[in-house]
Amino acid sequence: MNFWNQELSLLKAEGLHRELKRLESSQSPRVIIDNREVIMLASNNYLGLSTEQEIKEAVIRVIQKYGTGSGGSRLTTGNYDLHEQLEKELADFKNTEDALVFNTGYMANLGVLATVVGSEDVIISDKLNHASIIDGCRLSKAKFLVYKHGNLARLENILKRSSKYRRRLIVTDGVFSMDGDLAPLPEIVELAEKYQALVMVDDAHGTGVLGSKGAGTIEHFGLEGKIDIQIGTLSKALAAEGGFVAGSKDLIELLRNKARSFIYSTALAPATIAASLASLRYLQSHPELFKNLWRNVNLLKDGLEDLGYELLPSNSAIIPIMIGNREKTIELSKALLVEGVLVPGIRPSTVAEGTSRIRVTVMVSHSVTDIEEVLDIFARVGRELKLIR
Repeated sequence: MNFWNQELSLLKAEGLHRELKRLESSQSPRVIIDNREVIMLASNNYLGLSTEQEIKEAVIRVIQKYGTGSGGSRLTTGNYDLHEQLEKELADFKNTEDALVFNTGYMANLGVLATVVGSEDVIISDKLNHASIIDGCRLSKAKFLVYKHGNLARLENILKRSSKYRRRLIVTDGVFSMDGDLAPLPEIVELAEKYQALVMVDDAHGTGVLGSKGAGTIEHFGLEGKIDIQIGTLSKALAAEGGFVAGSKDLIELLRNKARSFIYSTALAPATIAASLASLRYLQSHPELFKNLWRNVNLLKDGLEDLGYELLPSNSAIIPIMIGNREKTIELSKALLVEGVLVPGIRPSTVAEGTSRIRVTVMVSHSVTDIEEVLDIFARVGRELKLIR
């Protein structure tokens, strides 16, 4: 019996089967898919740095000096001076004592959660946290409790009832990747201090986007020094690959010695680290990037709302358009691609049943002309599908 075919048939019958789209160009405002140019509204390359010439030249220089692969894990032969320099600058950027780079943000969450808590502890997690957080919670063997998204009353109720555990860790996204809204971090920190709990924030979609210098959600709320564990990514606004943890020296030293996803992984290649380092330096020396990004975000949000689309109340560069019905969502996504806009339809199990949506992401490198063309296409396709008037 072909078990794999049965599983695939079930996915297709439930409307959950996915297919890869092949890109034939860089992560630019306009990309080539199947020999056709379309406007990209699906990239997390928020600051457009993956194509910045200054950054590409820095990577080329590093390849010429160090070659390609790293050759081993960080604790054997793969620890380069570049890794240590990036970690120092990430810690300064995040206003923490130290930082540690992982191969992905997913691996950072798994490594941290499986290291800092165990069977005597409890993790208290927002319901809409990223899948990597959920998997890390399961891997940790700690008691895993969930509060309804952003529900502070429920969070406090759990804290009140969990005093028997050795450690209590509140974990939340900073920016929620499918809704685009922000965690109520000031109130979470206040509750954590009241009940002597630790706080961990995954700021993958806030880093490089929020705060006066782009340091993320924690800077945005003025909570520097109040968050025990900060998770970030190098693969979105920083336009490279990998994840990182920022925190106290003791936390980072513990992770170097106990985090299995760090210890048993070949180190990121020098060129990848060079891209992250160059991007980090570039965004800090070009504060106009943030102003221009938010100009684009607001221009597109206002235009979509004027057309009659229902937007979730996002506070980031993620703009979710609520459709509800999964079939209509996929139909809209496909129709937009035919007309020249690449934007994903998000459906269960990524989001709850009845909350399927189009997930739009904006880049600083989109021109006003790009956005105007996008709005024209959304207007035409939305009316054809009777989603707007």
